[in-house]
Amino acid sequence: MAVVLMALGVYVLLRFSVLGGPPTLSRHGRPLSRRFLVPLGGFAGFMDAAGGGGWGPVSTPALLSTGRMEPRKVIGSVDTSEFCVALGASAGILFSLGSERLDLGVVAALLAGGVIAAPIAAYLVRLLPPRVLGAAVGGIIIVTNLDTLAGPIGLEHATLALAHAVVALAWLAALAVAVRAVRREPRTQTA
Repeated sequence: MAVVLMALGVYVLLRFSVLGGPPTLSRHGRPLSRRFLVPLGGFAGFMDAAGGGGWGPVSTPALLSTGRMEPRKVIGSVDTSEFCVALGASAGILFSLGSERLDLGVVAALLAGGVIAAPIAAYLVRLLPPRVLGAAVGGIIIVTNLDTLAGPIGLEHATLALAHAVVALAWLAALAVAVRAVRREPRTQTA
């Protein structure tokens, strides 16, 4: 799961910073086919339940790459559907493990953090330019998966610290490229 998320994080970071930003909405308005959405949902749902996360990181870049939806609508659609996916995954886990193996304190703390952070994130998604938002999200995906990949690869503490520094510098550079590109774009006025 970490390898898939790392690859998607690198793709999103590069796509929204140095590779020209989000895809243009050339086919905007044409609905996405079920032949695309059903396998995407199946793969993203499996990765979410099997790996403890993956619905958003898998489905968001895939939907963004089609160029048929605005980034804020992609994020809203993915987050809204994630509620149902989380219910299904939770039911499966509770059925197979039972509730006695869950630390309810951890569950409550994660739930509280999510309830506080979700409205703030939804507000920021509306305000931030798509290019800056994509570069920020790509970097977060990479940083959060770096430690997970370090164990199987066998990185020592000093090497991991160096990897974190390199990733942080590359992420800041990509964010700077995205912000600079947004500032250079002509501003369009909407009525």
